[in-house]
Amino acid sequence: MELLKQKIVNEGKAIGSDVIKVDMFLNHQIDVDLLNEIGKEFKKRFSSDKITKIVTIEASGIGIACIAAQYFGVPVVFAKKGANRNVGDNLYKADVFSFTKGTTTTIGISKDYLSPDDHVLIIDDFMANGKAVHGLINILNQAGATTEGIGIVIEKGFQPGGDSLRSLGLKVESLAIIKSIDDGNIIFG
Repeated sequence: MELLKQKIVNEGKAIGSDVIKVDMFLNHQIDVDLLNEIGKEFKKRFSSDKITKIVTIEASGIGIACIAAQYFGVPVVFAKKGANRNVGDNLYKADVFSFTKGTTTTIGISKDYLSPDDHVLIIDDFMANGKAVHGLINILNQAGATTEGIGIVIEKGFQPGGDSLRSLGLKVESLAIIKSIDDGNIIFG
């Protein structure tokens, strides 16, 4: 997606050789016009798939998932992190290691919001090692739901997440794949 790549080049910042800071438009301060185009692109790429729900993980995937959901006409369900007293134990759960934070967190989705009838598109803002997506797939499997595909805004192609998911035969659509970060320059694959 050329618009996204230009935004990454013009506004993103490379930190070291493995971190890309894009929170100024994607996941802290949000460029809603860009997210709208991202939502349209996901709809285009998954238009032939039967999608009944979009699933993401809190917090930074929620905005992207909500904008995309308007094009699919389906609800968004997001995995909550940690314990939530208002949800109780009626949860599908998985442990997820965060590359960005360097910690493992339990995520959960209420059993009320997923069923074997659901055909799910997983959407997330970033993919490095793919642990968040694997955790969401684990939850979908617990519910008996079908993973129809995975939509990633930015994939770090030099890390194993995308390859690990594609090796499972899953449809993974990343709107921008970063091949490497070289001396502060972001190189797309």
